[in-house]
Amino acid sequence: MPETLTNFNHNQPVYTVSEVAFSIKRAVEDRFGVVRIRGEISGWRAASSGHVYFRLKDENAVIDSVCWKGTASKFKFKAEDGLEVVCTGKITTYPGKSSYQIVIDTMEPAGVGALMALLEKRRKMLEEEGLFDPKRKKKLPFLPKVVGVITSPTGAVIRDILHRIEDRFPVHVIVWPVMVQGEGSAEQVAAAIKGFNALSGDGIPRPDVLIVARGGGSIEDLWAFNEEVVLRAAAASDIPLISAVGHETDTTLIDYVSDMRAPTPTAAAEMAVPVRQELWLGVQQMETRLQEGVVRLLTQRQDQLEGYVRGLPKPMQLLQVASQRLDELSERLERSLPLMLERKEKELLALAALVRPQNLMAEMANLQQRLGDWAERLHASLPAMLARKEQELRAMSSGLRPQRLLGDVAQAQQRVEELHHRLVHAFVRYVDNRAERLQSLSVQLESVNYQRVLELGFALVKDSDGHVVTSAARAKEAGELSLVFKDGAIKVKV
Repeated sequence: MPETLTNFNHNQPVYTVSEVAFSIKRAVEDRFGVVRIRGEISGWRAASSGHVYFRLKDENAVIDSVCWKGTASKFKFKAEDGLEVVCTGKITTYPGKSSYQIVIDTMEPAGVGALMALLEKRRKMLEEEGLFDPKRKKKLPFLPKVVGVITSPTGAVIRDILHRIEDRFPVHVIVWPVMVQGEGSAEQVAAAIKGFNALSGDGIPRPDVLIVARGGGSIEDLWAFNEEVVLRAAAASDIPLISAVGHETDTTLIDYVSDMRAPTPTAAAEMAVPVRQELWLGVQQMETRLQEGVVRLLTQRQDQLEGYVRGLPKPMQLLQVASQRLDELSERLERSLPLMLERKEKELLALAALVRPQNLMAEMANLQQRLGDWAERLHASLPAMLARKEQELRAMSSGLRPQRLLGDVAQAQQRVEELHHRLVHAFVRYVDNRAERLQSLSVQLESVNYQRVLELGFALVKDSDGHVVTSAARAKEAGELSLVFKDGAIKVKV
């Protein structure tokens, strides 16, 4: 038995591992060729080379899948785990692992239901992140100077937007052309949003509002505006953004992220700019209301003013008493001013006569002479008085003690000296008081001296009798006058 088995094994051909593996590979490829497989994506992994590896599964089986770089870049949507798809490709084996797999040529969602499930999943994720929060939405500018439009450069959408803006309020429009459908469209739209926000205003003006627009289509056609790269670029935009993707019934996720959703591209243009004619009519209406309001206010104020005027007395009635009082005071002033000047002149002359330097020096000399006379008389009379007092004391000394007598004499001499000192001090104080009085009178005289006034350019007018002339009438009556200046007087005739 062992010998028979040995002989049997020696009769079978011997294959290498590679021969068997590639033989199976050819058999599988010949048997199945190109197939379409429906399943759910699991373990999606993109390699650094650009190739994509994942598994397709259903409730009973799993098949490895591979998508080469050139094919993966052409997908119209972003695949991810859990998405049910229909893949077209070739069944083959991978000898390196003794496994079979499908090499995918095309892949598409397995019907609208799969895309809607993916759309709902992405919507919930972004909503949890706060991208749909109304608080983060920006207010559109009332009157933008520049409008940026992100759309296809051809087609009815851009023409509708430009035509509508031209009709309503012509402003500067900058169009950033992008693909709005197919491979790479989402990346182009996101780059356009970021590009507009990156403008600094040097050369190309920075838009005040953006419009992302596309015409209607199926969910597959509009899928680029559901891609995460577009949604995050729209959410990060500092410029207010209006989404106008599809028709009124079409809804994409960019509608939730944008600051304002327009049902159509034409409606987006209407949201971006106001109607110039309506603004003009509004300004005219406000101008008319303002004019009417000013007229009413002025009329009301005029009526109030007229009422106040009727309640006030006549101005002439208020001024009559004051005018009469003014006339009376003017007449009194004309009469009293010459008299006052004449009186002051007499007082000044009298005061000047009292304080003339010659009189002052004579009075000082007189006082000094009198002081000297009093001093000589005091010194001359003092010995005689002392002798007389000594005789009187000697006559009285019979009953007095010598020591007491000498004491009385000493006291008498001391008293005489005190009287002499007090007399001299009182005289000096009298002279000082007179000198202070004289100085005060000199200051007063200087303050009222009309010579100071003459030094300022004035002149004193006197008649031939030396009286002061204070009016033109008196000057005419006098005929001949004397004009006194600071350095002399001259005679004049009227």
